[in-house]
Amino acid sequence: MGNAEPPPHQVVASDLRRRLAAGEWEVGAKLPSRAQLAQHYGVGPNVMQKAVERLIVEGLLEGRAGSGTYVTPPRERRRMIRSRHRERRGGSPFRADMSEIGSSGTWEASSEARTPAPQSIARRLGIQPGDPTVRTTYEFLADGKPAQISTSWEPMAITGDTPILLPEMGPLAGKGVVERMRSIGIDVESWLELPRPARATDEQAALLALSTGDLVLAIERTYYASDGRAVETADIVVPDRHWEVAYEFAVDPPEPT
Repeated sequence: MGNAEPPPHQVVASDLRRRLAAGEWEVGAKLPSRAQLAQHYGVGPNVMQKAVERLIVEGLLEGRAGSGTYVTPPRERRRMIRSRHRERRGGSPFRADMSEIGSSGTWEASSEARTPAPQSIARRLGIQPGDPTVRTTYEFLADGKPAQISTSWEPMAITGDTPILLPEMGPLAGKGVVERMRSIGIDVESWLELPRPARATDEQAALLALSTGDLVLAIERTYYASDGRAVETADIVVPDRHWEVAYEFAVDPPEPT
């Protein structure tokens, strides 16, 4: 048996992609209406809609409400690498990540102590809903431009009576979760990240200089101590238009024979 034919919307998207690459429409140009394109390709409106949405997700087109679909400038996506070794460098992982690609990494943060843990966050931290946490919101900048945003939660049962209660204040301000926890005798052994594609909310779009509904990567991250306790969890949002996220894994050396 031969390979199955691709769905119609993929065929249409592929041809539109070819025409865009050939320069049939200039950057900023408005495409024919979706009805006109559907007639040209001999497909229904739903197929055309899916084809155009595919190219919008890829960043080749931009839909403007009440106006139409336009050709976007070629986007420069930089690579943000997340590695199992990133925490071994000491200090802020974000600053180290940006330094490796020749950028200056800075951030602004705001913390609120005694924030009751929402149910989903309590589940990730292994605590009871409503237990007190320190909630910290971050806006990370690369060379002064928005690169990612994050909201983290740390159980006050762990940090409440210590100098590291507020992540961005005290003697270890801005040093990162691993180094801060080590200072109070907690050895962070691992972390888990769960990435999911998502669409920017109004608030996220405003902070990341995006349009509402633009594609983002939402990463759910949790740090675990050597005794299995979750010591911090965070929701990280990275704008897909400007960044691609890569995961780097090292091969363990062979065990001695």
